[in-house]
Amino acid sequence: MFRTLLTFAFALALPTFPALADKVTFPSGDGLEITADYETVKSGTTIVLFHQAGSSRGEYKTIAPRLNKLGYNTLSVDLRSGRAFDGVKNETAARGAQAGKGNSFLDAKPDMLAAISYAEKLSGTKKVVIWGSSYSAALSLVIAGEGNAKISGALAFSPGEYLSGVSVESAARGISIPTYMSSARSEVRQWQPFVKAASNIKAVGFEPQGGGRHGSSALIEGSSPNAGEYWQSVEAFLKKNF
Repeated sequence: MFRTLLTFAFALALPTFPALADKVTFPSGDGLEITADYETVKSGTTIVLFHQAGSSRGEYKTIAPRLNKLGYNTLSVDLRSGRAFDGVKNETAARGAQAGKGNSFLDAKPDMLAAISYAEKLSGTKKVVIWGSSYSAALSLVIAGEGNAKISGALAFSPGEYLSGVSVESAARGISIPTYMSSARSEVRQWQPFVKAASNIKAVGFEPQGGGRHGSSALIEGSSPNAGEYWQSVEAFLKKNF
């Protein structure tokens, strides 16, 4: 009995670690293989995370686990327009370059649509929420404005008119799902017209008090000086809507 109790006590004393995300792949519209990290907490809501220019799914190395703790599944995606972030190389971009694929911001849109379709089919997923950073934030608003029936909400960090030949402000007029926008304090003016264009009451714009950072990096603790206020705002938005 003593030995059993000792073993049990030792087991309780061992540190616990979050489960590692599963690396998954799926095809884009043109057949290019997309890499993503998937972590499930058996939630009905899956948040699909898209990175900024020159980046990779590594942008969400610390953000995704926090979203998991809040009760959301996450799918962190490598888009073909990018390179690396925090030591995580963009595998989709590498494959695209090898295959001679275009890597403009707009070229990444089919990758995002494929990721949304993949997330929708994941076991237990009832709602898909997209989360974009910089150029992918702009594309997220465009996709939301197109009335994509597969998505239930969108978050856009540092969106702007980054897309050649496409007006994000015009696209935003079609948004009818809960949508959140924010950025570094110095970038607020570039997305305010998008909130105004998405004139339904479900569009939320958060203006930080601190300086913040560009894109989703604003939420990276230890890197963004006021990550806490972003998280407080994001958590309130997610809790209210999902």
